[in-house]
Amino acid sequence: MEFFRIKKDIPFMKHALIFNAISFITFALAVFFLFTRGLHLSVEFTGGTVMEVAYSQPAELSKVRETVSALGYPEVQVQNFGTARDVMIRLPVQKGVTSAQQSEQVLSALKAADPEVTLRRTEFVGPQVGEELVHGGLMALAMVVVGIVIYLAFRFEWKFGIAAIIANLHDVVIILGFFAFFQWEFSLAVLAAVLAVLGYSVNESVVIFDRIREAFRKYRKMSTSEVIDHAITSTMSRTIITHASTEAMVLSMFFFGGPSLHYFALALTIGIVFGIYSSVFVAAAIAMWLGVKREDLVKPTRKEDDPNDPQAGATV
Repeated sequence: MEFFRIKKDIPFMKHALIFNAISFITFALAVFFLFTRGLHLSVEFTGGTVMEVAYSQPAELSKVRETVSALGYPEVQVQNFGTARDVMIRLPVQKGVTSAQQSEQVLSALKAADPEVTLRRTEFVGPQVGEELVHGGLMALAMVVVGIVIYLAFRFEWKFGIAAIIANLHDVVIILGFFAFFQWEFSLAVLAAVLAVLGYSVNESVVIFDRIREAFRKYRKMSTSEVIDHAITSTMSRTIITHASTEAMVLSMFFFGGPSLHYFALALTIGIVFGIYSSVFVAAAIAMWLGVKREDLVKPTRKEDDPNDPQAGATV
């Protein structure tokens, strides 16, 4: 299905140096903000108090969030779990205030707004648990990266594996850079979005790499840059349709999913936008800089009538 058929190849690789320079500058800024400002970690990573309360009627999360925010928790996490009547509240650590004092204060404010609210459970999440989550998240990210490199190296060629992982890490670091610069809350949901972006971005890279291999087999007189231009141009219709439909779904979560999905959808939105850019311009360009050629992907076949082949025409 090609709604946007482009007949003439667009010379993307002619401007590869410019695209890579833009990527390097963006990447460097993201790293700078990560080191200077750091991530604003959520309760799951830093520790805090987790409360579970129950209402007699479906709870209005916006009103619950306003009530708790008025107590001095501007970025409190409030979400449903199980049913619409059950609400989970995550409170960050406050100096000089114990977990029990926090839960009593919040429960009193909630009862003032709705006397029928009851406390189901309260517990303190220590910093040690947060450290384990950070370690587990980094291990998950590392395993995904290694898996992608191995997969692409076996399916295509090691140069494509290196190019894809550089492009994908470029997306991850830029997402983290946005969260560091604007000090958006980095939670487990955002970490899940980052891992999802890795898989999403590598899928786009595989599509383009597969078309590059196909073009190398089909067009033997084309140079490497021309083959890459043809591969990107020929997949442009698919790229527009796929990413537009995916972005529409993510934006619907962003605008209508409520605060609990806000940063998750925001991370996906940034990742998809930069994932398109990195897969099309960064990964393909790096593969070209690494010197990928037809012989890397297409095994030469021996012609039967080749006079230089001692095996040609041999009979058994």
